[in-house]
Amino acid sequence: MNDGLTRDEYDALEQIHKGTHGRVSACVARNTKRLAGLKYIAYEKNGGLSLTEKGQQTLFIRNCIDGLRAVASDPGAKLAADVAMFLGKKGHVSARPAGDGYDITEKGRESLADIDSSAA
Repeated sequence: MNDGLTRDEYDALEQIHKGTHGRVSACVARNTKRLAGLKYIAYEKNGGLSLTEKGQQTLFIRNCIDGLRAVASDPGAKLAADVAMFLGKKGHVSARPAGDGYDITEKGRESLADIDSSAA
């Protein structure tokens, strides 16, 4: 699943996920050919763009990693409900007793270290 997407390509996926109305942004236009070739996006019958299942999963994983990094640097960081549920189920974060955020677990720290070492 690691196709080495750039930050610009991730931004294009996020913009497509949010929905494009009318003309696509320069970011989306720049990355459409590669993202379609890698099967992250597909053309709809009306000519618009939509995320494929692979694209949705990739964005979700990126959001989980970003959420884990946010909690590691600031326990009061806000997480999207689906991200918080997933990270909690996997044992990467635990809800703080006061209900004001999350604490990263040892498993979460190990996962971040593994992600950072493989990205380098």
